[in-house]
Formats: sequence, structure tokens, C-alpha cells
Amino acid sequence: MPTLADGFAALADPTRRRVLELVRERPRPVGEVAALLPVSRPAVSQHLRVLREAGLVGEHREGTRRIYRADPDGLLPLRHYLDTLWTDVLDAFAEAASREPGGAQ
Repeated sequence: MPTLADGFAALADPTRRRVLELVRERPRPVGEVAALLPVSRPAVSQHLRVLREAGLVGEHREGTRRIYRADPDGLLPLRHYLDTLWTDVLDAFAEAASREPGGAQ
């Protein structure tokens, strides 16, 4: 089972983030993703493997081709984590603003 750390580690690479963005737009085969990037097809395959192992993309076969797509279920834990951070920041801001002279009480 992929962990939150696996997802963030996979997204640490800018090429993998771009690969994820491309398959998020619509499902694509490796060759199509590679044609849109300045990296080789084998390199794209490796990036997709890392994203798949992190649970961020899924694949299915169409004949001899593998079609990759973003996996919303795999992205959800990352989103929840970032939402929590954002909520904490907003709460801290509201608390600080309420302590300021003339701030909300």
C-alpha cells in the first residue's frame, strides 16, 4: 500500500509532475506522453512506474498498449494532507488577527 511519503517523493521530480499533469488531462499511452516531453520513452516509462507504485496513476491495457490515467483515489491522501495544513494556517491567521488591536473578537 503506497504511503503519503511515497506520493510526495514521486512528485518531488518536476518531470514526474508534468507526466502526472498530462495523464490527468486525459488517459494517454506512454508514447504519447513521451512525444510531449523532452525525455525518452524509456524515461517516461520509468516515471510512470514510480507514479503507479506511489498510487498516483493507474493503467489499463488496450491491445498491446498500456493507457495511463491519474488515479483520484491515490491523489486523495495528498489532498487531505495539504488541506489540513491550509486549515491550520488559516486558523493561526485568524487567531493572530483577533489578537491585533481592532482585530475580530
